[in-house]
Amino acid sequence: MTRRGKRYRDAARRFDADQLHGSGEAIELAKSLASARFDETIEVAVQLNVDPRKADQQVRGTVSLPAGTGKEVRVAVFATGDAAAEARAAGADLVGADDLVAQVQEGMLDFDVAIATPDVMAQVARLGRVLGPRGLMPNPKTGTVTTDVGRAVAEFKAGRVEYRTERQGANVHVPIGRASFDTDALVSNFRALMDELNRVRPASAKGRYVKKVSVSSTMGPGVRIDPARLRPEPAQASA
Repeated sequence: MTRRGKRYRDAARRFDADQLHGSGEAIELAKSLASARFDETIEVAVQLNVDPRKADQQVRGTVSLPAGTGKEVRVAVFATGDAAAEARAAGADLVGADDLVAQVQEGMLDFDVAIATPDVMAQVARLGRVLGPRGLMPNPKTGTVTTDVGRAVAEFKAGRVEYRTERQGANVHVPIGRASFDTDALVSNFRALMDELNRVRPASAKGRYVKKVSVSSTMGPGVRIDPARLRPEPAQASA
Protein backbone atom coordinates (compact mmCIF):
# COMPACT_ATOMS: atom_id res chain seq x y z
CA MET A 1 0.00 0.00 0.00
CA THR A 2 2.89 2.37 0.70
CA ARG A 3 4.25 1.90 -2.81
CA ARG A 4 0.82 2.54 -4.30
CA GLY A 5 0.38 5.65 -2.19
CA LYS A 6 3.69 7.08 -3.37
CA ARG A 7 2.91 6.40 -7.02
CA TYR A 8 -0.47 8.00 -6.60
CA ARG A 9 0.96 11.11 -4.92
CA ASP A 10 3.67 11.45 -7.55
CA ALA A 11 1.10 11.21 -10.34
CA ALA A 12 -1.24 13.66 -8.62
CA ARG A 13 1.50 16.32 -8.58
CA ARG A 14 1.82 16.16 -12.37
CA PHE A 15 -1.56 17.67 -13.23
CA ASP A 16 -4.34 19.94 -11.96
CA ALA A 17 -6.93 17.65 -10.41
CA ASP A 18 -9.63 20.34 -10.62
CA GLN A 19 -9.22 21.08 -14.33
CA LEU A 20 -11.88 19.82 -16.74
CA HIS A 21 -10.67 18.19 -19.96
CA GLY A 22 -12.07 16.93 -23.23
CA SER A 23 -12.42 13.14 -23.30
CA GLY A 24 -9.44 12.49 -25.58
CA GLU A 25 -7.17 14.81 -23.59
CA ALA A 26 -8.27 13.26 -20.29
CA ILE A 27 -7.69 9.72 -21.52
CA GLU A 28 -4.26 10.62 -22.88
CA LEU A 29 -3.39 12.18 -19.51
CA ALA A 30 -4.66 9.15 -17.58
CA LYS A 31 -2.49 6.93 -19.79
CA SER A 32 0.56 9.08 -19.06
CA LEU A 33 -0.06 8.81 -15.31
CA ALA A 34 -0.04 4.99 -15.40
CA SER A 35 3.37 4.16 -13.95
CA ALA A 36 2.94 0.68 -12.49
CA ARG A 37 5.03 -2.24 -13.73
CA PHE A 38 1.92 -3.95 -15.10
CA ASP A 39 -0.47 -2.89 -17.84
CA GLU A 40 -2.94 -0.86 -15.83
CA THR A 41 -6.66 -0.85 -16.54
CA ILE A 42 -8.20 2.43 -17.65
CA GLU A 43 -11.53 2.95 -15.89
CA VAL A 44 -14.27 5.53 -16.33
CA ALA A 45 -16.38 6.77 -13.41
CA VAL A 46 -19.66 8.50 -14.20
CA GLN A 47 -21.92 10.14 -11.63
CA LEU A 48 -25.51 10.19 -12.88
CA ASN A 49 -28.37 12.38 -11.71
CA VAL A 50 -30.59 9.45 -10.72
CA ASP A 51 -31.76 7.85 -7.50
CA PRO A 52 -30.89 4.14 -7.74
CA ARG A 53 -33.06 3.46 -4.68
CA LYS A 54 -36.05 4.00 -6.99
CA ALA A 55 -36.85 1.10 -9.29
CA ASP A 56 -37.55 3.36 -12.27
CA GLN A 57 -34.19 5.13 -11.94
CA GLN A 58 -31.87 2.13 -11.73
CA VAL A 59 -29.37 2.12 -14.58
CA ARG A 60 -28.03 -1.32 -15.43
CA GLY A 61 -27.09 -3.25 -18.53
CA THR A 62 -24.19 -4.20 -20.76
CA VAL A 63 -22.30 -2.48 -23.54
CA SER A 64 -19.99 -3.84 -26.23
CA LEU A 65 -16.67 -1.98 -26.32
CA PRO A 66 -15.52 -1.82 -29.97
CA ALA A 67 -11.83 -2.09 -29.06
CA GLY A 68 -12.36 -4.76 -26.38
CA THR A 69 -11.10 -4.60 -22.82
CA GLY A 70 -7.65 -6.12 -23.20
CA LYS A 71 -8.59 -8.63 -20.55
CA GLU A 72 -9.06 -12.36 -20.91
CA VAL A 73 -12.60 -12.90 -19.68
CA ARG A 74 -13.48 -16.24 -18.08
CA VAL A 75 -17.10 -17.16 -18.66
CA ALA A 76 -19.14 -19.69 -16.71
CA VAL A 77 -22.37 -21.00 -18.24
CA PHE A 78 -25.14 -22.75 -16.33
CA ALA A 79 -26.92 -24.85 -18.95
CA THR A 80 -27.75 -28.40 -20.03
CA GLY A 81 -28.13 -30.31 -23.28
CA ASP A 82 -27.79 -28.44 -26.57
CA ALA A 83 -27.33 -25.10 -24.81
CA ALA A 84 -24.38 -26.48 -22.86
CA ALA A 85 -22.82 -27.80 -26.08
CA GLU A 86 -23.38 -24.41 -27.72
CA ALA A 87 -21.66 -22.67 -24.81
CA ARG A 88 -18.63 -24.96 -25.04
CA ALA A 89 -18.39 -24.40 -28.80
CA ALA A 90 -18.45 -20.62 -28.23
CA GLY A 91 -15.50 -20.82 -25.86
CA ALA A 92 -17.07 -20.87 -22.40
CA ASP A 93 -14.51 -21.73 -19.73
CA LEU A 94 -16.89 -23.52 -17.37
CA VAL A 95 -20.15 -25.23 -18.34
CA GLY A 96 -22.54 -27.24 -16.19
CA ALA A 97 -25.76 -27.24 -14.22
CA ASP A 98 -26.16 -28.89 -10.83
CA ASP A 99 -22.49 -29.89 -10.86
CA LEU A 100 -21.37 -26.30 -11.54
CA VAL A 101 -23.76 -24.98 -8.89
CA ALA A 102 -22.18 -27.38 -6.40
CA GLN A 103 -18.67 -26.22 -7.31
CA VAL A 104 -19.61 -22.58 -6.76
CA GLN A 105 -21.25 -23.44 -3.44
CA GLU A 106 -17.95 -25.02 -2.41
CA GLY A 107 -16.11 -21.77 -3.15
CA MET A 108 -15.08 -22.04 -6.81
CA LEU A 109 -15.33 -18.51 -8.27
CA ASP A 110 -12.74 -18.67 -11.03
CA PHE A 111 -14.78 -16.70 -13.58
CA ASP A 112 -15.62 -13.10 -14.48
CA VAL A 113 -19.07 -13.53 -16.03
CA ALA A 114 -21.87 -15.99 -15.28
CA ILE A 115 -24.50 -16.80 -17.92
CA ALA A 116 -27.52 -19.06 -17.46
CA THR A 117 -30.39 -20.38 -19.53
CA PRO A 118 -33.86 -19.64 -18.08
CA ASP A 119 -34.62 -23.30 -17.38
CA VAL A 120 -31.77 -23.67 -14.86
CA MET A 121 -32.29 -20.40 -13.00
CA ALA A 122 -34.11 -22.21 -10.19
CA GLN A 123 -30.86 -24.02 -9.39
CA VAL A 124 -28.70 -20.94 -9.95
CA ALA A 125 -30.93 -18.92 -7.61
CA ARG A 126 -29.43 -20.93 -4.74
CA LEU A 127 -26.17 -19.08 -5.41
CA GLY A 128 -27.63 -15.64 -4.80
CA ARG A 129 -25.71 -15.06 -1.57
CA VAL A 130 -22.46 -16.05 -3.25
CA LEU A 131 -22.80 -14.46 -6.68
CA GLY A 132 -24.96 -11.44 -5.81
CA PRO A 133 -22.44 -9.47 -3.70
CA ARG A 134 -19.80 -10.04 -6.40
CA GLY A 135 -22.02 -8.78 -9.20
CA LEU A 136 -21.96 -12.19 -10.88
CA MET A 137 -25.59 -13.25 -10.56
CA PRO A 138 -27.12 -13.87 -14.02
CA ASN A 139 -29.80 -11.31 -14.81
CA PRO A 140 -32.06 -10.81 -17.87
CA LYS A 141 -31.32 -7.05 -17.77
CA THR A 142 -27.66 -7.70 -18.54
CA GLY A 143 -28.25 -10.39 -21.13
CA THR A 144 -26.81 -13.06 -18.88
CA VAL A 145 -30.06 -15.02 -18.63
CA THR A 146 -30.67 -16.07 -22.20
CA THR A 147 -31.43 -18.96 -24.52
CA ASP A 148 -28.80 -17.68 -26.97
CA VAL A 149 -25.83 -18.67 -24.84
CA GLY A 150 -23.41 -19.00 -27.76
CA ARG A 151 -23.88 -15.38 -28.74
CA ALA A 152 -23.68 -14.20 -25.13
CA VAL A 153 -20.41 -16.06 -24.53
CA ALA A 154 -18.89 -14.67 -27.73
CA GLU A 155 -19.91 -11.11 -26.90
CA PHE A 156 -18.51 -11.14 -23.37
CA LYS A 157 -15.31 -12.74 -24.61
CA ALA A 158 -15.02 -9.99 -27.25
CA GLY A 159 -15.44 -7.06 -24.89
CA ARG A 160 -19.00 -6.75 -23.63
CA VAL A 161 -18.98 -5.33 -20.11
CA GLU A 162 -21.64 -4.76 -17.49
CA TYR A 163 -22.49 -1.41 -15.96
CA ARG A 164 -24.72 -0.54 -13.01
CA THR A 165 -25.32 2.36 -10.68
CA GLU A 166 -24.00 1.91 -7.17
CA ARG A 167 -26.54 2.19 -4.39
CA GLN A 168 -24.63 5.08 -2.88
CA GLY A 169 -23.81 8.08 -5.05
CA ALA A 170 -25.36 6.87 -8.32
CA ASN A 171 -21.88 6.20 -9.71
CA VAL A 172 -21.08 3.86 -12.59
CA HIS A 173 -17.56 2.40 -12.87
CA VAL A 174 -16.60 0.68 -16.12
CA PRO A 175 -13.19 -0.48 -17.45
CA ILE A 176 -12.63 0.70 -21.02
CA GLY A 177 -9.29 -0.95 -21.79
CA ARG A 178 -5.63 -0.94 -20.85
CA ALA A 179 -3.03 1.80 -20.57
CA SER A 180 -1.21 0.14 -23.47
CA PHE A 181 -4.17 0.79 -25.79
CA ASP A 182 -3.92 3.57 -28.35
CA THR A 183 -5.76 6.68 -27.23
CA ASP A 184 -8.13 6.39 -30.22
CA ALA A 185 -9.16 2.88 -29.11
CA LEU A 186 -9.87 4.07 -25.57
CA VAL A 187 -11.81 7.07 -26.87
CA SER A 188 -13.88 4.74 -29.05
CA ASN A 189 -14.70 2.57 -26.04
CA PHE A 190 -15.46 5.65 -23.94
CA ARG A 191 -17.90 6.97 -26.52
CA ALA A 192 -19.63 3.61 -26.76
CA LEU A 193 -20.11 3.65 -22.98
CA MET A 194 -21.44 7.20 -22.88
CA ASP A 195 -23.78 6.57 -25.82
CA GLU A 196 -25.14 3.52 -24.00
CA LEU A 197 -25.65 5.40 -20.72
CA ASN A 198 -27.52 8.12 -22.57
CA ARG A 199 -29.58 5.52 -24.42
CA VAL A 200 -30.83 3.98 -21.16
CA ARG A 201 -31.48 7.29 -19.42
CA PRO A 202 -34.56 6.78 -17.21
CA ALA A 203 -37.57 8.78 -18.35
CA SER A 204 -38.01 9.98 -14.76
CA ALA A 205 -34.48 11.45 -14.58
CA LYS A 206 -34.77 15.23 -14.56
CA GLY A 207 -32.21 17.96 -15.23
CA ARG A 208 -28.65 17.27 -16.30
CA TYR A 209 -28.30 13.51 -16.47
CA VAL A 210 -24.49 13.21 -16.46
CA LYS A 211 -23.18 15.15 -13.47
CA LYS A 212 -19.50 14.18 -13.30
CA VAL A 213 -17.12 12.07 -15.38
CA SER A 214 -13.54 11.06 -14.67
CA VAL A 215 -11.02 8.59 -16.04
CA SER A 216 -8.13 6.95 -14.24
CA SER A 217 -5.66 4.09 -14.41
CA THR A 218 -5.59 1.33 -11.80
CA MET A 219 -2.95 3.06 -9.69
CA GLY A 220 -3.45 6.63 -10.84
CA PRO A 221 -5.62 9.59 -9.78
CA GLY A 222 -8.84 10.53 -11.51
CA VAL A 223 -8.70 12.99 -14.40
CA ARG A 224 -11.91 14.98 -14.78
CA ILE A 225 -13.81 15.18 -18.06
CA ASP A 226 -16.03 18.15 -18.81
CA PRO A 227 -19.60 16.78 -19.25
CA ALA A 228 -20.52 19.87 -21.28
CA ARG A 229 -17.97 18.88 -23.94
CA LEU A 230 -19.38 15.40 -24.43
CA ARG A 231 -21.80 14.49 -27.17
CA PRO A 232 -25.20 16.13 -26.67
CA GLU A 233 -27.56 14.00 -24.61
CA PRO A 234 -30.29 12.53 -26.84
CA ALA A 235 -33.76 13.94 -26.64
CA GLN A 236 -36.10 11.83 -24.56
CA ALA A 237 -39.37 10.56 -25.95
CA SER A 238 -42.41 12.28 -24.51
CA ALA A 239 -44.25 9.01 -24.10
